[in-house]
Amino acid sequence: MTDDGDAPAADVIRRHLKVSGRVQGVFYRETLRRMAVEAGVNGWARNTRDGLETVLEGPRDDVDRLVKWCRQGPPHAVVIHVQVDEEAPAGDSEFRVR
Repeated sequence: MTDDGDAPAADVIRRHLKVSGRVQGVFYRETLRRMAVEAGVNGWARNTRDGLETVLEGPRDDVDRLVKWCRQGPPHAVVIHVQVDEEAPAGDSEFRVR
């Protein structure tokens, strides 16, 4: 812990995901946004030509839980593949749908 009671910066991680499959039109981004906000995870999500791209930044356990959820998605999604890359935390302060 730091002097102000916050978790140390080392506990914050950032993951960049590319999700392919049927992930558009199934409330994937909005569900992910709600879950991220509830968990205190920041970053963004957007549709791409091939599926969905998202960045998740926050406490390790919360980011790991959201990465796991992304492998399944909401009920009507059909996730085929999730590429997960590590990135250095960038200090995002909210979660946005682009």
